[in-house]
Amino acid sequence: MATLPTFFRRTTETGHPASPGAQTERDPFQLRALPREDVFLYCKRIDNSRLVREPDPQARGACWSAIGAAGVLVLVLTSVLVPNVASTIAGYKLQALLVEQRQLQAEKRTLDLQEAELESPQRLDKLAQVQNLVTPLSGQVVRLNSKADGAVAMVK
Repeated sequence: MATLPTFFRRTTETGHPASPGAQTERDPFQLRALPREDVFLYCKRIDNSRLVREPDPQARGACWSAIGAAGVLVLVLTSVLVPNVASTIAGYKLQALLVEQRQLQAEKRTLDLQEAELESPQRLDKLAQVQNLVTPLSGQVVRLNSKADGAVAMVK
């Protein structure tokens, strides 16, 4: 395989043409030829701007079938995942309601305790003494007679 420098250099260093059978002494500092050194590559600019692609009738059907398959896949995944997501959200809501119920029960206990303290007979007696209130006598108490049937009023 001939390289470009050896192609143009047809003579030896002495100036005599090299005979094909003659052995010449090789320079120890000369590089050996690279493989495929005689191959030249050119870059040619190709303009495909005027080309028009022909429509493929099978490609349109394949595209619609791929869209349909993706739609079916989305529908199946949605029908599988929506109940799980809904139950998870319902669990979070239930847990929040249970926490709120516990808070409301604690608040109710606190309010019941405050009400019992405010309505205690000892406290009421102290308030009556502070405001100079006296216990009514037996003749001062007037009881209203209620009807036996339990009806309070009738609108006619």
